[in-house]
Amino acid sequence: MLFEFRGPAGRLEALLDEPAAGRTLDDHGAVHAGAPNGPRAAVVFGHPHPLYGGTMHTKAAYHAAKGLTRIGCAVLRFNFRGVGRSEGAFADGIGERDDFRAALDFLHDRYPQAPLWAAGMSFGSWVGLTVGAADERVSALIGVATPVDRYDFSQVGDSVKAKFFIHGERDEITSVHAIRRFYAQAAEPKELVVVDTADHVFDGKTSDVADAIEDLLVDWPELQDGGIAALREGRPQGLKDGSSEGAKEGSRD
Repeated sequence: MLFEFRGPAGRLEALLDEPAAGRTLDDHGAVHAGAPNGPRAAVVFGHPHPLYGGTMHTKAAYHAAKGLTRIGCAVLRFNFRGVGRSEGAFADGIGERDDFRAALDFLHDRYPQAPLWAAGMSFGSWVGLTVGAADERVSALIGVATPVDRYDFSQVGDSVKAKFFIHGERDEITSVHAIRRFYAQAAEPKELVVVDTADHVFDGKTSDVADAIEDLLVDWPELQDGGIAALREGRPQGLKDGSSEGAKEGSRD
């Protein structure tokens, strides 16, 4: 569903993906868990850097949203101020964080009973995860291609909220070694998946982002009582458990 909602700098263009009511198969044969009792979570997803072509249509962001929808989540993607039909102008991340807060407010009002999750890709992960770490309503943080050595993620690393990271093995913006260093120092609970041979925008690997999302979150938070470590078993082929060692953005879907 394409629509607009009110942000602090004017109208923000948005897309809302809602889960099916029951279990279904899509045109690609992917299983949708369905949400007969309403969405299992309401997720706001921030897109990559606007000055480098990032929009809510960035391919990996699109696939991440679809993966979340398949496990029963409602997902709001939106264009930050000055992108697409969104009003305003780029504001160095400060205004974009305000935009993300407005998106959380909108989604919480629409699904007041659903858990609220904050997610994003690259620049959008910095915006979304820092806002989400500080918002008491948000219970999970999801970062794709998270540029931990380009922005201050200390608030995210210190947060005791559940944190999920998906990163390309050959990310040329933030190396896999940098994300592993950050991950090693981050507070629990946490989980990191590294996608084999993927670059920063997951060129040719965007569907693996959706697979990783499903793998990490299909049974969460049900697995919380048994420990998040249970998620580190049984990775699909092409995905690696990144919990131990062994700038381009914005291609469109």
